[in-house]
Amino acid sequence: MKPTVATLLLSGMSCLQMGAALAQNVDTTRDRQSILAMQGEYQVDFAFDETVLLQPGYERQAAMRSGGDETVIVVEDAPGRIVLQHILVDAKSGHVTKHWRQDWVYEAPTRFEFSADQTWHVRSIPADKQRGAWTQCVYEVSDAPRYCGTGRWEYGNGIATWTSDLSWRPLPRREYTKRSDYNALSVINRHTITPNGWTHEQFNTKVLRKPDGSQVELAREFGFNDYQKTQDIDFAPAYAYWKATAGYWAKVRAHWDEYLSQAPGLRLKTKVDGMAMIMPLFSQAGDVQKGKVVPDADIAKVFAEWVERASAETAP
Repeated sequence: MKPTVATLLLSGMSCLQMGAALAQNVDTTRDRQSILAMQGEYQVDFAFDETVLLQPGYERQAAMRSGGDETVIVVEDAPGRIVLQHILVDAKSGHVTKHWRQDWVYEAPTRFEFSADQTWHVRSIPADKQRGAWTQCVYEVSDAPRYCGTGRWEYGNGIATWTSDLSWRPLPRREYTKRSDYNALSVINRHTITPNGWTHEQFNTKVLRKPDGSQVELAREFGFNDYQKTQDIDFAPAYAYWKATAGYWAKVRAHWDEYLSQAPGLRLKTKVDGMAMIMPLFSQAGDVQKGKVVPDADIAKVFAEWVERASAETAP
């Protein structure tokens, strides 16, 4: 008979021992099913609202609303690793845009973390935080890094929900062209599988991080991305694009992995919009889609121009 939580508490086990015991009961098969449930075809609504204002004189910014039609494709499906690629389709024109990507790794030993302007450092995940947990890492349209979070799937009342720890991320695209009063988001993410799709909740704090290490919190924001399954959109152009370019993007991911698979990490030499890399990579993918051959050296040239290894972190 497996010990109950109450029994473990009464036995005087340490928190670390308890975590190890509970992790043994993690249902990784159920977790994988929950992650894989995010694949499919969706109409998506994106909503962001500033809620709590934290500084004198700060004015609440206008709520943001947008949406799109998006398919989520399984790129990798291994016992401890699942990769999902999002692809947008314009319903009227059929235009395809490779969108964000999410990688899920079970008991990941490391992850990248946004640490400074255009800089991500690869850091170890403490052993007690790894146990039974999945680390989700999110990537830009060019497969450049955005943020990671680590947490466990829970199934209270039969509802599959994953909640991350607190982590840092750069300004989102919806704001970096409009805002200069903050330079980082402190974020907790929550994914929930619903009867007709899934949701992504974001609990954001907008923070000005200063060179001396001090921080000013400006406002809190709630983000809600609602993925509702649909059969009304023709996603054939997205699947055709991915069939033609999947091999190319696998090579691009391999280049990023050279920087993100181990410390210290990377620094982008592009402007914050990243277009200096996005445009040539998308152009190369377009050539591949047309049947042209893009030499590996051409991909490497883009990385050599715009990516460098981050400086090693020093101990505090």
